[in-house]
Amino acid sequence: MNVLDSFNLSGQRALITGSSAGIGLAIAEAMAQAGAHVILNGRGAAKVSAAVQGLQARGLSASPSVFDVTDAASVRAAVEALEAEGPINILVNNAGMQIRGPLHEYADTDWHTLMKTNLDSAYFVGQAVAKKMIPRGQGKIINICSVQSELGRPGIAPYTASKGALKMLTKGMAIDWGPLGLNVNGIGPGYFKTELNQKLVDDPAFSAWLVGRTPSRRWGELHDLGGAAVFLASDASRFVNGHILYVDGGVTATL
Repeated sequence: MNVLDSFNLSGQRALITGSSAGIGLAIAEAMAQAGAHVILNGRGAAKVSAAVQGLQARGLSASPSVFDVTDAASVRAAVEALEAEGPINILVNNAGMQIRGPLHEYADTDWHTLMKTNLDSAYFVGQAVAKKMIPRGQGKIINICSVQSELGRPGIAPYTASKGALKMLTKGMAIDWGPLGLNVNGIGPGYFKTELNQKLVDDPAFSAWLVGRTPSRRWGELHDLGGAAVFLASDASRFVNGHILYVDGGVTATL
């Protein structure tokens, strides 16, 4: 096989959670460009439908799957329905959120909401999909971690805790499911220009600090994640397992 052919995702079906916008949609678009049929997920039917139509308008293969990734029963029902249509070959656990605040003032409800979205969802969807992949002896799972899987910042201790746990869940999944034919890896995005980070993007002082702190001297653009996602979803990464690939412009490499 030509090495470039190993990146081709033709004939693969990829479920990407939290993919109606932002990082999830960018990853879905990249995988669709590489030949995959992408299944977009979110809780808002209208937003998911609009994202699907946007991809289809560009000649890409996409369909919607509206369910709540934090509800185990809903996840299992959705995965059963999707598998009835065809195998889920690739899963991207991308759903995530941020709730900032001083740790000593943090509300219990916010803690549980953030953990359910950032960590529980990856466990629920990952387990449900893995149960379908394991009998087939193959499958690719990519968990979207963060530079906060390694680094802390003031005011985001719960988020850092959730992403650190997701990093270790990724390694645990690889250890348990690798012998059964699955590849489980993570992507750790740095600071990207997304809806989630808009307030930081608009803050001149923070932007100046970040750009100066980043060896590549810029914010990440969403299309910067496409190559990493396609690599980890494809045969090109068939011997990569339990790895977190930081796409961060070098932030994790420097003090």
